[in-house]
Amino acid sequence: MDINEANTKIKELRKIILYHNKLYYDKGIQEVSDSDYDSLMIELRTLEKEYPSLFDETSPTNIVGGTPLKKFTNVQHQVKMLSIEDIHELKDDEIKLKGTIAEQNLIEWYNKLKNTLKESDFSLTVEPKIDGVAVTVLYEDGKIKYAATRGDGATGDNITQNILTIDSVPSKLEKINNGILELRGEAFISNDDFESLNKQREDRGEQKFINPRNAAAGTLKQLDPNIVSERPLKLIFHSFGIINPEPFLDIISFRQKLKDLSLPFDKWFRVAKNKNQVIQAVKDLDVERHTFSYGTDGAVIKVNEITHHEKLGNTSKFPKWACAFKYRPEQGQTTLKSVTIQVGRTGVLTPVAELIPIFISGTTVSRATLHNDDEILRKDIRIGDTVVVEKSGEIIPAIVKVNLDERPESTTPFNIFDHLNGKCPSCEGPIVKEEGFTSWKCVNISCPDQLTASLIHFSGRKMLDLDGLGSRVAEKLVTDKLVKNPIDLFELSYNTLSDLELSPAKLDSGRTSKPRRFGEKKSEKIINSLNKAKELPLSRWLFAIGINNVGESAANECSRLHNSFSEIINSKIISLIINRWNLENWLKLNTLKRIKSESSVESLDEKINLYNSKKQEIQSINRTLETYKISHELGGVTCKSLFDFFNSDNGQLILNKLKALNINPKSKNYNPNPKTDTYNSSPIIDTQWVITGTLSKSRDVFKSYIENLGGKVMSSISKKTDYLLAGENAGSKLSKATNLNVTILDEKNFLSLIKKTTEAG
Repeated sequence: MDINEANTKIKELRKIILYHNKLYYDKGIQEVSDSDYDSLMIELRTLEKEYPSLFDETSPTNIVGGTPLKKFTNVQHQVKMLSIEDIHELKDDEIKLKGTIAEQNLIEWYNKLKNTLKESDFSLTVEPKIDGVAVTVLYEDGKIKYAATRGDGATGDNITQNILTIDSVPSKLEKINNGILELRGEAFISNDDFESLNKQREDRGEQKFINPRNAAAGTLKQLDPNIVSERPLKLIFHSFGIINPEPFLDIISFRQKLKDLSLPFDKWFRVAKNKNQVIQAVKDLDVERHTFSYGTDGAVIKVNEITHHEKLGNTSKFPKWACAFKYRPEQGQTTLKSVTIQVGRTGVLTPVAELIPIFISGTTVSRATLHNDDEILRKDIRIGDTVVVEKSGEIIPAIVKVNLDERPESTTPFNIFDHLNGKCPSCEGPIVKEEGFTSWKCVNISCPDQLTASLIHFSGRKMLDLDGLGSRVAEKLVTDKLVKNPIDLFELSYNTLSDLELSPAKLDSGRTSKPRRFGEKKSEKIINSLNKAKELPLSRWLFAIGINNVGESAANECSRLHNSFSEIINSKIISLIINRWNLENWLKLNTLKRIKSESSVESLDEKINLYNSKKQEIQSINRTLETYKISHELGGVTCKSLFDFFNSDNGQLILNKLKALNINPKSKNYNPNPKTDTYNSSPIIDTQWVITGTLSKSRDVFKSYIENLGGKVMSSISKKTDYLLAGENAGSKLSKATNLNVTILDEKNFLSLIKKTTEAG
């Protein structure tokens, strides 16, 4: 076969294989047997290896799975994917207060379990709680039918093509030819792989992942399996869903099945036959877990015998036959060597403790946040002190307290102003502490560190989503004086970006690379992103600019009330809100009780009249603003920040630059006078919502449902909150909502409420 014949054959094979890939991955149809498909792929690989000049990166031999999906399809879980009840280890102060042991909550759970099962003979299994993303993989007649996320427990996303990029997950089980086997587990990225992945992303100018779980979750949400295949995902199976025809008798036999099928499972495993053995097992795991390749913050404890699972049953959220014993945040003692002051995008100075490295929770900690001067003063933290450091989950390590018994005599009280001699560490400009604030601030808008942080914020995913503009690129643009303001990015040329010389990167070997040219491909990415950003809605631009006190929710509410920047600048609504805020502040300082106690007889009537007139003025403003249904996210502080920014030199500079570039963002949610006639009887109209946790779709989708029916979505729980829409891993907002008696809805009940509302309309 000559090269021309080979080229013809290769093209034919690629076309056939891509056709079958599209059928299988995109439509779920299989026209050829697995062996026939494998034969086609082997033949293609052989020819491509024999004729390397015919290499094509779009060949199916270089593509994992199917073509990128436009969206995920849904999978209905035949057996619900529930969460596990958390049982927390007690902290030292709780142990002392209650006069008990750290595992007391676990003992109470065990006793309750034993009382329910009464005289039944039972045992418990103990295994690590992996910090990953819950997934399920269902095999039918030995072949993978689908893999899915947990979603809301009843419905998840079909992520089959992503899960199949994991080497340890086969598309076919060799030893099973019939029946259904649904395996559940955790998809995760190991600690070492996570560090390597983040290093690669930083070198490419991409935003780093927060933690391994965040990286795994973000990877599974990718619609393109080729991107997923480049990420070091792993999976460990730990439980099961629907099993047919031969159910397991216990957890031990399930693990044996995984072993027989050569499927991945956690090697650390204990069986406990009584309370003392359970306690010893979780203690053993707490010691050994720090040597694991993945993150874990607890132990999963299950009743071993499956017959007891049926007897114990489930709540709406978790099975009664299992719990997750969560270890308390690990603490350690080390020495505070020095304090570094970081400058944020708004000029706020944040002190960071530089520590003698200490190993905590499986990682080496060498830095910890100190928050601000008030926090340092409250804890009396000094350079040279022996400090107690705590690290919990993804939270930044923090100094909990000082060991005063170990304090050197030479230490002196620390404060930021004296430490910096009153000058910003980045630009040496003056620093100030504004009235009512706890943090020191650099007020120089040309401060390099501020500008770098502003560029990173400006390019963030929820802001203008500038692909490829990471911290290293931002730093270089500032140090080379190519950008003096975020809007200057739109004036950068393709060649200027391509020729940008980035700082050397640290290699895996520990050596430093040569300075790196940014290059044409990455430059093109940023230019394309900048062009797309010009068409983004007003709310995204408001958030991106980085105005003090204007977060995502406030930006959305502001763009609902205003159609453009010019409307915001001339806004009567904002003026009224600021006026009301000033009046309310005056009334707080001049209460009727204070006026009566401090005024002379001659001036008393006059001051009371002034007090009453200001109250009446507030009532008048409220009547005017009532028609706009304005959420508390756009309050006096936020409106004052908007007014101050757009009237500042920096604000005027940004507006003038946007005008010169012909960029005029418009609102996509403009609705200043919401009409509520359609849903007057709706339980959603005029209600305040908070959304938290992981849902089956993006939060923006659920937010639009609520807003379209006259509700408001806020960022935080308060006494005014009517509903909390809670997905998986809802966290602290769920607890706060419970304490405030806020109505809590899961996704299923929320969608039911939406359906009833729209049908009523």
